[in-house]
Formats: sequence, C-alpha cells, structure tokens
Amino acid sequence: MRESAAYSDSVRSLVVDTTPLRISPDFRRLWLGLSVANLGTQLTVVAVGLQVYGITGSTLSVGVLGMFALVPLVVFGLYGGAIVDHYDRRKVALVASVVSWVAIMVLAAQGWAGNEHVGLLYGLTAVQSAANAVNSPARSAIIPRLLEARLMPAANALQAIGFQVALTVGPLLGAGLASVDFGLAYTVDAVLFTFALGAVFRLPSIPPVASEHRRERVGLASVVDGLRYLGTQPDVRMTFVVDLCAMVLAMPRVVFPAVGIWYLGGGETTTGVLTAALALGAVTSGLLSGGLARVRWQGRVITWAITAWGAAVVGFGLVLVAVGRDRPEHVLWGALAIACLTLVAAGASDEVSAIFRQTILQTATPDDMRGRLQGVFIVVVAGGPRLGELFIGSVSSAVGEGWAVVVGGLLCVAVLWVVVRAQRTFWCYDARDVMTVDA
Repeated sequence: MRESAAYSDSVRSLVVDTTPLRISPDFRRLWLGLSVANLGTQLTVVAVGLQVYGITGSTLSVGVLGMFALVPLVVFGLYGGAIVDHYDRRKVALVASVVSWVAIMVLAAQGWAGNEHVGLLYGLTAVQSAANAVNSPARSAIIPRLLEARLMPAANALQAIGFQVALTVGPLLGAGLASVDFGLAYTVDAVLFTFALGAVFRLPSIPPVASEHRRERVGLASVVDGLRYLGTQPDVRMTFVVDLCAMVLAMPRVVFPAVGIWYLGGGETTTGVLTAALALGAVTSGLLSGGLARVRWQGRVITWAITAWGAAVVGFGLVLVAVGRDRPEHVLWGALAIACLTLVAAGASDEVSAIFRQTILQTATPDDMRGRLQGVFIVVVAGGPRLGELFIGSVSSAVGEGWAVVVGGLLCVAVLWVVVRAQRTFWCYDARDVMTVDA
C-alpha cells in the first residue's frame, strides 16, 4: 500500500498541476474560453491564407498577408500595453475582444458572399492583429490578479497546453473547413470566439492601481516609461534577450518546406508532420509540468532549456546533413522519425523556457507595469521568429538548409551562455525572493 501511495504521489507530482483551475473560477473560465477561441484563431489563419492564394494564385500575396498581421501587432503591442496599465483591464480586454469578434463576423460574411477582393482580407487581418495586440497583454496582465504568485508556473503551463493543442489541431481543421467553404470556416471561428468573449465578460472589474508610473493620458510617454522601466530590470530584460537568442538564431521552421522536397521526401505532408512535431513536444512538456511549480532557480532552468533547444535544433540539422539534398522520390521514414524526435525535444525545451519566462515577467513586474511589459513580450514573440526565418533563410542560400540549421543551433547556445555570463543575476534568479505589487 505504501509503495502504491508513493507511486501515485510521484505521478501526481509529474503531471500538470491543475490547482489554478480548481481554486479560481475566473481563471478556469478564462482558460477554457481562450483555449477554445485559440482553436478558431489558428483555423482562420490557415483559411485566410488559402483564400488569399485562391484569389491571387501568388505566394507573394500570402507573404504580404503576414506583414499586414505583423506591423499592427508590433505597433499596437507597445501602445496597447500602456492602455492596459491605464484603464480597467477587464474593459480593455472586452473592447478588444468585441473588435476581434466583429472582424471575424465580417470575414464570415465576405466568405459566404464569395469575395474576390484581397484588399478586404488584408484590412480585416490588420484589424484582428491590432485588436489581439491589445487583448493579449490585457489578458496576461489580468491573470496575476486572479492567482497567487506561487501558482503562476502552473497557470502558464495550462495556458501553454491550450495554445499548443490549438496550434496543432486548428490548422488541420481550418484546411478541412476551407476546402468546403471559406464562409463556413470563419463562421466556426466566430462561434468558438464567443467562449473567450463570455469568459472576459464574466471577469470582475480589474482597475489599475495607483502609481507614479501611470500618466494622466495614454500616449508615447507611457510607452517610453515602460521601456525605461525595463531598462532598470536586468532579470526581466534577460527573459527577452534569451528568447531572441533562441528564436532569431535557431528557429528551423523556415526550412520545413524545403526539407519535405529535397531532404526527406513527402512534400507538404512532411512539412505538416515536422510542424506538428514541434507542437507535440510543447504539449507533452506542458502535460508533464507538475514539478515546475516547485522550481526555485528559474533563470537557470530557462538557460538550460534554451541550451537543450539549441542542441535539439543542431540534431535536426545533422539529420538533414546526413541524408543530403538528393530530392528522394519516397519518404525517408527512418530519417523523418529521427528528425521528428529532435523537433519534439526542441518543442518541449522551448515550452519550459516559455513557461518560466512568462512567470518571471508576471511575478517580478509590479502590477502597474505589467501591461506595458506584456506589450513588449508580444513584440518579441511575434518578431523574433520572423527575424529567425530571415536569418536561417539567408544562411541556407549560402551553405544549404542542413548546415544553416546546425550553425543556427550552435550560435544560439554560444550566444546564450555569453549573455548569461554577462548578466550573472539572471543565473542566480531566485523565485523565493520575488516580491509582487498587487492591488
């Protein structure tokens, strides 16, 4: 009996900690609503890309769609964070959610109407992206007001699971529904988004706290205040720096289409499998995150997690180097299996890093600055992988995809340890010393 109880306790300590869901009805509703809504969001991302390509027949036009999403995200991510710190966070999230929902409804209407004007799709994508740039920091800044600081690692792990499941299932669902009718795909997204809208509506009022950092009006000065504050917080700043090391230098996603054609065979199917492998690693890491809630030296865990990310990316690149750029007629199943294992490891490592980077940002930042720093977080998360795709893509044109990925992974690890050694307080970051400023 004792052995059975000990085994049961060890299993419970390994699997994801669901305490935040049990003790906070507000967090539970928000988590469920966002998880469902994220599924619809990923569905629409695929459907809009397919519709743009169907109208124009141009891959460049689909690429331009990405710019219409990225630019508003960067601009409104910074400004939206200041709005979050200035007004009631529930109201900010609710207004931004309504704007997103209306944009989705218009997408559905144009889909059913058979729209052939790509400009409308660009405009609606920009509106959605701008709304999300305000909504995301608002929701992230709300959660520390719903839960104790000690529960933030578990809460972030739960959110990661919901997002990664949506990232895995959403594109498949979106492609399937879009093949039937674009209007149907967007309508499903509109229905799913109502779960998030309802969850935000049922939140309590979350007004801003009185602070010297809050100006009378929201403007550029408020944004600058946030950036200036970030400059005084080396450990929080390091969460952005180390993430950029991983995403800018070692994001392998850009080579997946070429890998499916020139290295492993299988074309688009292999590209999808490799993408799913990254997400599977992240989901697995989240499901087995029970022990993360008790981690004390969070900076060290982030450092080792990104080191593991870089090493796994190097492993993926070495698989490509080993098989060569020979354009196989059939799928190289053995090599594909090994490549997927390296990407599962990479995805799992990246998720551990993400959980603790978000935890440090939420717990080490005073409440009146959380919105603005979450806005910076949005910019880094959105821009880092894009820069990484440009970097790996450029190196690939010189040395080939396999060696480009190997070089990127090695650079990631090397630069990471240089910056960590330069900022020793991050390595010594102790979660027990964190003091939060709550309302």
